[in-house]
Amino acid sequence: MKEVDLRAPVSRFLEDQGYEVWFDPDGTDYFDAVAVRGEEVGLVELKVADWRRVREQALLRRGWGDWVAVVLPRRSLAERAAGRTGPARAQRVGIWYVEGSQIHVLRESVPFLRPGEVDPFPGLKAHLQELLAGRRSGVLPPPIAWRPMDLPHGVTRRRGALSGKAWKLEEFQEASPSSAPKGEG
Repeated sequence: MKEVDLRAPVSRFLEDQGYEVWFDPDGTDYFDAVAVRGEEVGLVELKVADWRRVREQALLRRGWGDWVAVVLPRRSLAERAAGRTGPARAQRVGIWYVEGSQIHVLRESVPFLRPGEVDPFPGLKAHLQELLAGRRSGVLPPPIAWRPMDLPHGVTRRRGALSGKAWKLEEFQEASPSSAPKGEG
């Protein structure tokens, strides 16, 4: 099985819930799938190999959307992924698996921001929404690579933010004088 084999069931599952779905929308494979319904943005990581990294990938993408889910090719892998301990926010990552041609939800996707929590990445989601609106309207026709890593003004990538086993969640931060690396602020 390949990741591309997971696309059809994921697409049907999300479209049945009213989402518009794009797979690899920028041609760089940074986002496996992006689902949009109104202002809500969901991100889905597809994984058939190296499943232990899927939660890390999901957490790194969290600033771009409201929720993230991972999709694995079988229940046993999904159960192993769900059973791994990790940061509290990792428990907000949805875990889905494919059985036949159907998606089954082992753990629901929960919004990363709870009511009252401050969004540490407000520019990222807005940037992604703007780019997807360009795709939807035809201003950015496929397969143009709009590179989501070209961050909007005021958002920087923190040095050393991802440290393997620690899975630090704040890979991106809003730029401010206190957060700028020495010599850059």
